[in-house]
Amino acid sequence: MTILLSNLSEHDLDEHSDAVRLAARIALASQPATAVELSVTFVTDEAIAELNREYLQRSGPTDVLAFCLGDDPLVGDVYISADTVRRNARELDIPLVEEMLRLVVHGTLHVMGHDHPAGDARYQSSMFELQESLVGRLLSDWPER
Repeated sequence: MTILLSNLSEHDLDEHSDAVRLAARIALASQPATAVELSVTFVTDEAIAELNREYLQRSGPTDVLAFCLGDDPLVGDVYISADTVRRNARELDIPLVEEMLRLVVHGTLHVMGHDHPAGDARYQSSMFELQESLVGRLLSDWPER
């Protein structure tokens, strides 16, 4: 299993690299794969808005984008807006690392083929339930809350 992290230092998030790597590993372990290559890249709102427009034809920034590039081995890219992570953590009054864990798990699950409906229905989806179960497990074991 290979997990590559990019741009953490550019967004002053280096101290959370272990948490990010662990979140990806926990999500990947929820569905066994023989080989995995996953990259997790932190970008600005501007950069993720460009990716969102170019690949999904949607305007504006989003919190996380995920692309599955192959199934055998499982290969994927996860892009997370560091700006949105900070904004969401402030608005939800939760620790920054908690929001990072949630978005890493969310993006990784998308790479693995999970999906959810749009809008509020996402909160009743099996993907959301799995995501929150994994995040809860991570948070119960994570010392830096």
